Amino acid sequence: MGGSRRRGSRHKARVRAVEILYEAEVRGVPVSEVIERRRAQTEPPINEFTEQLATRVDEHRARIDELLETYAIGWTLDRMPVVDRNILRIGVYELLWAEDIPDGVAIAEAVAMAKELSTDESPVFVNGLLSRLMEKKPSLSL
Repeated sequence: MGGSRRRGSRHKARVRAVEILYEAEVRGVPVSEVIERRRAQTEPPINEFTEQLATRVDEHRARIDELLETYAIGWTLDRMPVVDRNILRIGVYELLWAEDIPDGVAIAEAVAMAKELSTDESPVFVNGLLSRLMEKKPSLSL
């Protein structure tokens, strides 16, 4: 039971990280500024996992976006919905840099967020793109 509770809280933390990345992109402000503002609010509280995830995705964003642009068949980064783009950024980060997150969990979490936050087509798109990157993982230079 403790494992599923942790998964649930981690899922919520990932959703909050998507919200932070989304807000920073839409408002054109640094991720760190959004995190600081959210820290100042007590509801909902921002947890350490959310903060670290948003920060690390931001640190790797140039390479993540390059990979998304390269492997998103028929889609440019600019054409992707903002929420999908940020779900994918988290998925790619967890897939390629977060060694404590199994590949299957990184993909499943991204797909779950797409189901929860985006369009009916988004989960299939997110799953396909992250699966393609997982297959290419051994040959990617990070």
